[in-house]
Amino acid sequence: MRRHPRTHGPNLCGTLRSAGCLALLLGALPSLVADGPSPQAPVQPAPADDGDTYEAAKQLFDTFAPPEVKQQYEFPSREKFEAFSAALQAALDGDSFEELAKYEPQARDLLAVLRASPGSADYADWLAARLDELDVARIIAGTETAHAPLPKAIPAPGTTAPAMPYYDLWRRRFEHRPPPANAAALMPVLRAAFTEEGAPPELAWLAEVESSLNPNARNPSGARGLYQLKAATAKGLGLSTFLPDERTDPAKSAHAAARLLRTLKERFGSWPLAIAAYNAGEGKVSRALASQHASSFAGISSALPAGTRIYVPEVCALVAARTGMNLE
Repeated sequence: MRRHPRTHGPNLCGTLRSAGCLALLLGALPSLVADGPSPQAPVQPAPADDGDTYEAAKQLFDTFAPPEVKQQYEFPSREKFEAFSAALQAALDGDSFEELAKYEPQARDLLAVLRASPGSADYADWLAARLDELDVARIIAGTETAHAPLPKAIPAPGTTAPAMPYYDLWRRRFEHRPPPANAAALMPVLRAAFTEEGAPPELAWLAEVESSLNPNARNPSGARGLYQLKAATAKGLGLSTFLPDERTDPAKSAHAAARLLRTLKERFGSWPLAIAAYNAGEGKVSRALASQHASSFAGISSALPAGTRIYVPEVCALVAARTGMNLE
């Protein structure tokens, strides 16, 4: 991938106020997308959030970027602004680990810039969670391309075959990783909400996978909060998304996510299938169950999008690492 001029990096960001840093970073996204792989299907711009992230970022750029920056950079169009997120989502929704893995170097470079940019933590924490998934996709793609079998899966305690695909890759990854720094303060609130909604309190750790436990985390396509709820989903679960945006309220967002997960569990009969539907949508899980004549996540994994095939074992392995609970 072509490296960007140093003016896109942390040295320039150090001279900007935090809002301008974010806007300048987003101005670099078109270059990231132009140099990266093209998704298998044409990329359509992601819908804007109710709060219109694009217009907010453009206003911050216009207000805070120094004159020399404005001379060198033109703020990107809405289509380019949303392109990186849309392209990445297209790969997550696709079938190919190899295609998904191609975005790992770009995401790693972008995350480094975000981490060096004050005021960008809400985007950085969302991207950090996705980078984990891209890295695992790279491992899987490299192993399968080499025609060498992945390490034999070990069934989770108390289960019988079939083992969950890729569970062990995630189990080893999380085995010695400490929880986020704010976990001690947040998790009692989140666990209480899940308990009150009739979902396992251990499943509240889904927030670490979705947002790195940042209550304000957001992605460019409009999802927000600990559990990365889209505006329409949040409204359907009874949350306000504008003045205030209750997706950023830890307790309220946890109640909403727990209600959704409990409903999905009641429909599909297992927590791994509920987690798959949370990620991919109920329709995809229903169609996979029918086409594969199966009743478990392991039985339909190959018929689900690549991102979901990574996501479900990620959640299950993280919950096991944090709590010892086997979601199967």
